[in-house]
Amino acid sequence: MPEPVYSSIHSESLFPFDFSISNQARVVNCNDSIQKIWFNLIYPQLGAQIYCTFFSVNKENLRVRAEESRKLAFAQIKASGIKEYAYDNPLQNVYGIVYKIDGNVTSPSQFVLTDSVSSFFRGALYFDSEPNQDSIAPVLDYINRDIQMLIESFRWKR
Repeated sequence: MPEPVYSSIHSESLFPFDFSISNQARVVNCNDSIQKIWFNLIYPQLGAQIYCTFFSVNKENLRVRAEESRKLAFAQIKASGIKEYAYDNPLQNVYGIVYKIDGNVTSPSQFVLTDSVSSFFRGALYFDSEPNQDSIAPVLDYINRDIQMLIESFRWKR
C-alpha cells in the first residue's frame, strides 16, 4: 500500500467543517443545502468509498440523528461483533463514536461526529466488492487509519 500524504479539504469552502484526507482519496458527488451536505470520499485504487453526510441539528433532532446512525451501524446482518469507541476533543468541540464492525459486512467502519449543539457529521465505509473480511483486511486497516486521521483532524468552522 502506498504511504498516504494527508492534506486539508479546506478547498471545499462550502463545508462548515474541515479535516484531512489521504492523497489516495478524492471528494466526489458533493451536494449541499442549508440543512444537509453529502459527499463521498472515493478510493479508486482500493475499490472503496466513505459516504459522508452533514446535518444541521438542534436539541430535538440531535438525539434522533445519533440513534439513526447507531441503528444503521447495528443493522449489519452478518456482523459477528461490533465495537464502539468514544471520541472526545473538547478543545475543538468535536465528540463522536466510531463503530468497528466485524464479519462479512457491507460497511465495516462507521462513525459520527458532533458539536453536541448544532452540527452532526456521519461517515460510513463501503467496499465495491462482495464483503469478505479476510480479503479486505489489509485495505480495511489502511482506510481505518485514514478514518482515524479524518476524525483527529476534524474541525468545525465557526
